[in-house]
Amino acid sequence: MNYKNIPAEKLLQIKTLGQLKAAGYEPQSVKQELRTNLIKKLQNKEEVFPGIWGYEETVIPDMQRAILSMHHINLLGLRGQAKTRIARQMVDLLDEYIPVVKGSELNDDPLQPLSRFAKDTVHEHGDDTPISWMHRSDRYTEKLATPDVSVADLIGDADPIKAATMKLPYSDERVIHFGLIPRSHRGIFVINELPDLQARIQVSLFNILQEGDIQIRGFKVRMPLDIQFVFTANPEDYTNRGSIVTPLKDRIDSQIITHYPKTIETGKKITKQEAHVKEEQGQLVKTNDIIGDLIEQVAFEARESEYVDAKSGVSARLTISAYENLLSAAERRALMNGETSTYVRVADFLNTIPAVTGKVELVYEGEQEGAGHVAQVLMGKAIRSQFLKYFPDPDKGKKSKQGSPYKSITEWFGDGNTVDILNDASEADYKKAVQNVPGLKGLVEKYQPDAKGDEKLFLMEFALHGLAEHSQLSKNRLSTGLQFKDLLSGMFSMPSFGEEEEEDDNF
Repeated sequence: MNYKNIPAEKLLQIKTLGQLKAAGYEPQSVKQELRTNLIKKLQNKEEVFPGIWGYEETVIPDMQRAILSMHHINLLGLRGQAKTRIARQMVDLLDEYIPVVKGSELNDDPLQPLSRFAKDTVHEHGDDTPISWMHRSDRYTEKLATPDVSVADLIGDADPIKAATMKLPYSDERVIHFGLIPRSHRGIFVINELPDLQARIQVSLFNILQEGDIQIRGFKVRMPLDIQFVFTANPEDYTNRGSIVTPLKDRIDSQIITHYPKTIETGKKITKQEAHVKEEQGQLVKTNDIIGDLIEQVAFEARESEYVDAKSGVSARLTISAYENLLSAAERRALMNGETSTYVRVADFLNTIPAVTGKVELVYEGEQEGAGHVAQVLMGKAIRSQFLKYFPDPDKGKKSKQGSPYKSITEWFGDGNTVDILNDASEADYKKAVQNVPGLKGLVEKYQPDAKGDEKLFLMEFALHGLAEHSQLSKNRLSTGLQFKDLLSGMFSMPSFGEEEEEDDNF
């Protein structure tokens, strides 16, 4: 009988060691189990690590090679690079159920008992030893490395309360209180942010990684644990908060380097997948690809910005939070105006500043500028970059024999006209403000002829923002929104003393 081919519902009916032997069960290490199940998935062309975008040709193949090699793994990368998510998905490569000695604290294999309790139980009951079944979801343990983690937490220590209750001397191994690692026997154990673990605690892992056993203070106990270790680490931690001690690093078989999304499209997939969009929000707010590109571009700009600490990284959580904030800004406006549906605006994108300021670590120059201003700079650069995908470069238009395609728009503003795009403007007021600019509609119809309805209005507003970022217009921040006007008048108009209604926002 092939034990592996027995359906789960029949496996769960096996209740004793004798029945387990009759079913053809043979012990298998957790690493061999992961390897076997990965081989099956690869042979069957099944997706491994689903929902992890951008790693198809880099991190995921490295992970598969490490699992096939039966290696302990260290995932090295900046924050927000799906390191923990990858580790958690390794659980899906475990068998659905494994047998354990019933009541065992260390998930003992009935045919290879490890703990004193399991050995005594098997010795006493033989083939009648009761067994239970452990689901793969219970075979994953995760610990965040913090300075207060002790050897007792991870490995174990003598428990005086247990000794007193059971009336046992301290020399008896039954008084041991096992830590997280022994209790993860036959499973996956993850330590996040490994460099944050104190050096003396890292030393306690040497034997476990190399020989697979543990040593607990004062006890001559050797337990050949069966554990798949996965560590995560941030390169920044190596200098700022700690380091991985060299002997421990040497014992970790595979170090896999993660990275941020390399394209806007990959970033959008991640954001759409991870963003928590309420059902009513999705029905109320209509969006487009351009706004998604703008949000992802902010992260790309931040990773290259002189104001942002590159060593700290810019997490994918920035774009996720910004996208959620964007939808909420549009939703709030629609609710305030009593509208049953609304379309996103570029102004909504600019209102996601709170989602950006807390997600970037600033260098000294950035701190001097202020987090809010840095966020505005990043958004401005995102608009400037994306604008050129939809409209001609204004700088090249100046040198063209045909003249600038934006001439009628800039001349209208040059005559002293202004346009206010208010945060909470109704659909009617927004439409009126945008359509009031001569030449704007024709510009969109010429360069984006497929745009219709709300998307056309969005592109008309987008053109105004793009022209401001390319120094063709002046964009000033109002307390209730934005005002566009002629570049020269924007330069020379200064708010009078005590007047805070307008603030120059040209970046």
